[in-house]
Amino acid sequence: MKIIKNGTQSSIKGSEDWFTGAVRIDPLFAKEATTRAAGNLVTFEPGARTAWHTHPAGQTLIVVSGLGWVQKEGEAVFEIQPGDVIYFEPNEKHWHGASPNKAMSHIAIQEEINGIAVTWMEKVSEEQYSK
Repeated sequence: MKIIKNGTQSSIKGSEDWFTGAVRIDPLFAKEATTRAAGNLVTFEPGARTAWHTHPAGQTLIVVSGLGWVQKEGEAVFEIQPGDVIYFEPNEKHWHGASPNKAMSHIAIQEEINGIAVTWMEKVSEEQYSK
């Protein structure tokens, strides 16, 4: 058994290469030698969002607070709120983040395949975000 005590893992500022706006990442659990999954609590300030990206094994988001938006390439933006669970299929191009006026936090769980958990792409433009 392994217990990760609250406060033993430092918060991380979301990289400007992968995010627009203020984003904080709080690690929850890392991939172990015998597992493929990792999880983080990600908090987006109003208007903050990921860049477009994919995950080779898909990704699950569990919204825990606030009001957010998600979008799969080629589809409309969808509003998400606490209690919603979102699953992105493997290699499905998407982004997620806060709504313009309300912060949002979600737990993000993704698995690695051949050492890769995410492939980052271009940033979501203001025009794409505001649709």
